[in-house]
Amino acid sequence: MSQPCIICVAITGSVPRKADNPAVPISVSEQIESTHEAFEAGASIAHCHVRNADETPCSDPDLFARLKEGIEAHCPEMVIQLSTGGRSGAGQERGGMLPLRPDMASLAVGSNNFPTRVYENPPDLVDWLASEMLAYDVKPEIEAFDLSHIHMAKLMADRGQLAGTPYVQFVMGVKNAMPADRNVFDYYVETVHRLFGVDAPWCAAGVGPNQIALNDWAISSGGHARTGLEDNIRLDKANLAPSNAALVTRTVEVCEKYARPVATPKQAREILGLRKA
Repeated sequence: MSQPCIICVAITGSVPRKADNPAVPISVSEQIESTHEAFEAGASIAHCHVRNADETPCSDPDLFARLKEGIEAHCPEMVIQLSTGGRSGAGQERGGMLPLRPDMASLAVGSNNFPTRVYENPPDLVDWLASEMLAYDVKPEIEAFDLSHIHMAKLMADRGQLAGTPYVQFVMGVKNAMPADRNVFDYYVETVHRLFGVDAPWCAAGVGPNQIALNDWAISSGGHARTGLEDNIRLDKANLAPSNAALVTRTVEVCEKYARPVATPKQAREILGLRKA
């Protein structure tokens, strides 16, 4: 497998707090510094959330603008992916940062259960978010928490709601949603190839202790990988991850194990069909 592997680092998310792991970056300046370290370790995509000063999640466009500006200044050509996730806001507030024209944004195309709630993604909101991404030339990353979400991405692509080949990310290991099951994972890969073509890029993310397993499955299967403190705050049962960069370094080691070169930001942009930085 000679195709470079894109490593996405999910630097903060909406859930982990400093009480869980002091390395979780909260402020914009902390996030920029953590992203720069991860970038130097090999990450070519930064998946970004923003937080209030009290560590609660939000969708403040001004915070996203400051974060985007800092990453652009310190991480040349790095792909910036902003989150429109439902933990950070309600309704169209979730897409309030899309006029900033990031390279990418997450797009959940269906609802599912989360640990303590239903993750609601009603069709009218999904359609609106997709239309905003088209309007501002933002490539969506389809977050597939369920098999139906991959099929919905195909339907939306056929309708012209998504530009280019959809980039699907399998999310596995969220409590009450899809577990990290290798047979299901393999069927997801087969489904993406059948619906979008054998050359369609895809990614996988594992939550908690499933992170390293999903990294291994994705990299060994020709896909791309996500890591970072949003999804997992530990190196192992006994040790907290000291940084996002440490988790990226671990993912780079998996790439080396399978002789996959690590994608540069320029290569990531070419693989995903993104505009030049």
